[in-house]
Parts: sequence; structure tokens; C-alpha cells
Amino acid sequence: MKKIYKVLIIDDHPIIADAYKSAFEFIETENENVKFKIDIVHNSDDAIQKITKASKNNRIDFVFLDISIPPSADGKILSGEDIGIKIKQLLPKCKIIVATTFNDNYRIQVILKNVNPNGFLIKNDINKDELVTSIKTVLDNSPYYSKSVLELFRKQSSVDFQLDKIDRQLLYEMSIGTKMKELPNVIPMSMTGLEKRKKHLKIIFDVDEGDDRALVLKAKEKGFI
Repeated sequence: MKKIYKVLIIDDHPIIADAYKSAFEFIETENENVKFKIDIVHNSDDAIQKITKASKNNRIDFVFLDISIPPSADGKILSGEDIGIKIKQLLPKCKIIVATTFNDNYRIQVILKNVNPNGFLIKNDINKDELVTSIKTVLDNSPYYSKSVLELFRKQSSVDFQLDKIDRQLLYEMSIGTKMKELPNVIPMSMTGLEKRKKHLKIIFDVDEGDDRALVLKAKEKGFI
């Protein structure tokens, strides 16, 4: 009897999503005992809708997750990282492979801490063999990290980036031009608390205290927005 896996691919680039789908289909041709039922979504809103619906019967077994997917329409989901956190909350048995273009050690540390995926791929490493191997490895209940991720582990910085959802939302709102006086209407925190957050972020990213633009640029460089 075939083992059927429900798969959700989340990526805003259709060509890349199709490449992931092809890797699953190739594994089917190699192993007649497995079958993948694959859904593809290209935005955060559709992804959250699928995940929320699936949580009622716990029927997504495997997710391929793009970290760089654009924010949701309501601004509550800022990236694939937030989607990954939601999957962990609603579908704790679901296996996740994260794929991203980011190759910054700080950013990868935060994703690993917040999402704790079963696999982690840097898109520049990806080819057909890499995709197939990563899927097979994770299905066998082992973690899989692409070569660039492993290299970053070896160079791991002693600086521990502890950015939570409010920090990332603050950076996102600053990046789209939201004024500080408007932020308490968007983020559930007082103006004093937000100013302290911003000051702390400037210390973390090593930018001058008065330079908001430099903070946004550095956060973008590191892949946080």
C-alpha cells in the first residue's frame, strides 16, 4: 500500500515552485510505495489559508517554504519565517524544508531558532540532485542542510541575534515609511517601548543612534526585511 504525503509548496516564483514539484515527482518514479499530493501557493495569504484549513485534520505532512515570500495583505505575516512559525504552532508534526537566497549567518541563526526546520537550503546551492536528496533525507527523519548552510555553521559568529516578531515588525514598518508616532496604532506597544526597541536594534546592527535609514538598510542587507 502506498504511503501518501500531503505536500504544500510555498514560493512566489512559479518556476522555482515547479522545480520543487518535479523533485517530488521524480522520487515517486523511483519509489512505487510513496505518493505525493502537491499543492502550490505563491503568496502569504493563500499559504496561511491552506495551513489553517489543514490544521483541522492535521493533513499537511511536508512543506517547502520560501523565506522571501512577500508580506500578507494585513501585514501580520512579514515573511516565510512567520509562516514557518505558524506551521509549527498549527501542524507540529509537519516536516519543513526552508529555502532562501539569504546566506547571512545572522539571518540563518534567527530562522533556525524561530522555525527550527527539518531542512535548510540556500537557493544558490539547489539543483535537482540537491532537492531530491534533501526530500529523501527529511522523509527518513534526519535533518538536511545544504553546503552553504554547513559552511556558515563553521563560521558561526559569537553574536547572538535575538530578534522577535515585534523587532521585525518595527523594522518592516520603518522600511515602508511608517512614522514613529503612527507605530503604536500598528504594533501593540507604547511609543516609549518602541523607541527603546529601535535604540536596541541600532546597537545590534551597529549603526549610529540617530540614523534610521542606516538601520533599515542594514536590516535589509542582513535579510530581516
